[in-house]
Amino acid sequence: MFRLFPEELVNRWMDERTARLFQEEVSALPGVVLNEREEADLKLLASGAYTPLRGFMDQDDYLSVLARCRLADGRVWTLPITLAVAPEKIRELPRYGPVALHSKIGELLGCLFLTKIYKRNLREEARLVYGTADQRHPGVAGLFKEEEYLAGGKVLVLRRPENYWSLPWEPAETRKAFKEFGWKKVVGFQTRNPIHRAHEYLQKTAMEMVDGLFLHPLVGVTKEDDLPPEIRLSCYRVLLENYYPRDRVLLGVFPAAMRYAGPREAVFHALVRKNYGCTHMIIGRDHAGAGEYYRPDEAQDFCEQFGDELGITILRFDNAFYCRRCGQTATARTCPHPQNLRLSLSGTRIRELLEKGEMLPAEFTRPEVAEILRDYYLHILTDAQIGQDAQKRQDAQIGQDTKIGQDAQKRQDAQTHQKSSVGDQNVTGQDRA
Repeated sequence: MFRLFPEELVNRWMDERTARLFQEEVSALPGVVLNEREEADLKLLASGAYTPLRGFMDQDDYLSVLARCRLADGRVWTLPITLAVAPEKIRELPRYGPVALHSKIGELLGCLFLTKIYKRNLREEARLVYGTADQRHPGVAGLFKEEEYLAGGKVLVLRRPENYWSLPWEPAETRKAFKEFGWKKVVGFQTRNPIHRAHEYLQKTAMEMVDGLFLHPLVGVTKEDDLPPEIRLSCYRVLLENYYPRDRVLLGVFPAAMRYAGPREAVFHALVRKNYGCTHMIIGRDHAGAGEYYRPDEAQDFCEQFGDELGITILRFDNAFYCRRCGQTATARTCPHPQNLRLSLSGTRIRELLEKGEMLPAEFTRPEVAEILRDYYLHILTDAQIGQDAQKRQDAQIGQDTKIGQDAQKRQDAQTHQKSSVGDQNVTGQDRA
């Protein structure tokens, strides 16, 4: 099964001549504005991260992916990669032909060679991709904000300087690095959270079986309560500097949006890491999950259904925890002790500790990581307190100004009343005269 770089990467970047001609003629083309998720997908399409895709899905691929987790030609692919268009925009677009693609801030991104505009059923897509149409699911909520019409076709993309914290983000970069390192077997690890001791345990266990670890955090659009990517990257860097062999780990970034599609997204993540050059992929419990929408082992089971078709070996791990009796990190497969001896913190409990300015337990995360997280949350709380204090001062000033205005009005009313009384007295005196 092992094949290093099993498939040639798709490359949809414009060469210099094509880019120059395109920019000269773009003013005559109709245009479509992409949202953040679509813009991220466009760059990843161009880079080959989504190989074998060459553009946004046409109707045949879209329907096939929804129905059977495969492209129309039978190759495994589990998530729709689509470009939405508003109904009023359709009238401006050609039936076939080039369409300019722009970012939300008006930046020219590239060109779509439109082949067809088709309508989708948002509820059906939600049910098939996410397993639910419940809009409390973050992926479903995002989907229901999109338009119903989709534009399919191949893309060509303008290459622009990207500075993802000076880290590799294109598959060609990582494949080249793995080759230079002499790594034949590479395990990928997908994350959108800071690495704690349980993650470290999984990674280092996997590293015993391979030549190198590719730590590949997702840095695209995530939920509002997820940590900013720059904070997570600070955690990864300090961890790698102090606790990992530097010649056996590569840190890169995956600038995609998080879908929270559970089992389907787990397969998608594995396929993408194969394109980046990984031969193995760690899939933990509830990979790419959200709340209670998926069984803890559902993503792992789903990956295994495809077997060798994925072209990458899935490493399946149970949840890891710190056992006070064992005195080390373990899983239920290696630790015989009861739950009350196992330290495992929920996301809610972690936030509670950090918001109080407390350090996370050393058994849960490394102290350097805990310090970065604590400082970040204290900074947030300080900013929030400053904002609240400023609002209080503003409210107090408004109240004071209102009081001054009311007092002035009272004085004016009193003066008016006094003048009126004097006038009445004068009139009364004249009447008597």
